[in-house]
Amino acid sequence: MMPLWAQTPSDSTRETKPRIRGVQYASPEDEAARLKQHADPLFAGVSVSGDVCGAVMAAFCSYGQYEGAVRVNLKNRYFPIAEVGLGRSNHTDDESDNHFRVSAPYFRVGCDYNVAKDKFSGNRIFVGLRYGFTSFKYDMSGPPIHDAIWGTEVPFHFTGISGNAHWGELVVGLEAKVWKFFHLGWTARYRLRLSEKQAPMGRAWYLPGFGKNDNSAFGGTFNIIFDI
Repeated sequence: MMPLWAQTPSDSTRETKPRIRGVQYASPEDEAARLKQHADPLFAGVSVSGDVCGAVMAAFCSYGQYEGAVRVNLKNRYFPIAEVGLGRSNHTDDESDNHFRVSAPYFRVGCDYNVAKDKFSGNRIFVGLRYGFTSFKYDMSGPPIHDAIWGTEVPFHFTGISGNAHWGELVVGLEAKVWKFFHLGWTARYRLRLSEKQAPMGRAWYLPGFGKNDNSAFGGTFNIIFDI
């Protein structure tokens, strides 16, 4: 009788079974790099912008503004912003023939919130708030005022009238990434005047940064934006 061990096939002649491989996972280094790429840093950059719409209005209409802004990106979701501009108006009323002129700076501060689901695409949908302030001097002139009692005419011409105004803004905007650090943006704004200093000889026809002087106003911007 042959020994039992002689009937056992050797390791060299034993059939090799195929090995089953599972799902291949990335290395810890690759996974860490992927997570870092999609992380939400608190400070995600700064951008500067300029408003084209206001500049066109200032050049071709009776009022407009030259405006620039600096904006901070926090987590690609919150965008604190400061806007500074020069508002200008040179307007003559068709009915009264009164003339109004002003050129003065204004300031706004606020914050936008990106409501788009994809925070990292560079295309954003904003809602935001602003607080605006301006302090200015304006000129008013017009036809002389007739004094019915004395039968004389009093000149109607005033220069350097002091004024100021405070207002709030509700902002809705869109922003599209065009190329790397270059974006285009649009905003629509509803402005509500909070307070105004008025002169006895007549209120300002235009408030720098606000628009035509009324309790409320609508406005908008078309911005060219650069990330820095």
